[in-house]
Amino acid sequence: METETNPGKKKNSVKMRGLTTTIVVAVLVVIVGMNSYAQVEYGHVGLYKTFGKLNSNVLSPGIHFKIPFIQNVIQVNTQVTKAETDTSASSKDLQPVSTHVAVNYSVNKESAYNLMNNIGGSFDSIIINPAVQEIVKEVTARYQAEDLIARRDVVAGEISEHLTQRLAKYDLIVNEINIVNFKFSDAFNQSIEAKQVAQQQALKASNDLKRIEIEAKQKVAQAQAEAEALKLKKQEVTPELVQLKQIEVQEKALEKWDGKLPTVTGGATPFIDIQSLTNQ
Repeated sequence: METETNPGKKKNSVKMRGLTTTIVVAVLVVIVGMNSYAQVEYGHVGLYKTFGKLNSNVLSPGIHFKIPFIQNVIQVNTQVTKAETDTSASSKDLQPVSTHVAVNYSVNKESAYNLMNNIGGSFDSIIINPAVQEIVKEVTARYQAEDLIARRDVVAGEISEHLTQRLAKYDLIVNEINIVNFKFSDAFNQSIEAKQVAQQQALKASNDLKRIEIEAKQKVAQAQAEAEALKLKKQEVTPELVQLKQIEVQEKALEKWDGKLPTVTGGATPFIDIQSLTNQ
């Protein structure tokens, strides 16, 4: 009986080993298959890396085959990226200035291999931030502190021009520069505020003086106009006009007279030339 049982056990053992081998092979095939391709995301380019060495062939977004366990694909972001830097500098009039600058930049797709091979993935901290700090200090030193505030767009344009030339050597494209904030000392801020108050007061005084001058001119013009009108009126008065006015007054008095002289008078009785009125 023992002789009959042993062959069955051997058969089962062989089957189990065969099944295990099949499963292991299948798992290995799946693992190899999953490591035989790589996907490059949209907005990126890919570079083959074989045993730590980069390949100059730039891969476009999509799926690409690679040698399993030997090659891998690194991705380089080519979209517009923002780098922010804080810089301390001094203006032309030796005022301390703290500047917060935001730089929008992107990587040149065709030159991604040169950038990654020569600089590496930390190019923002290795190249961009030091370049921004140096250029901001250089440009800030050319302007008075007040001009940095009043001509911020000009300062930003000058920084952008110098930074574009500097980063072009590393195949980095500067899209836009923004000076987020200029920060000065408290003493300088107080002096600026006092100057603005003085300017506002001077402007108010100037406006008041102009208003007074205008009002005076208006009064002079009004007086001249009244004098001219009075002069014209005097020129219009003629002996015939005076006589006509006298006749009108006498006619009105006659219309109101009842034919009786007043018994009590408080003043002179107006003289009425009845004869002349009758003749008329």
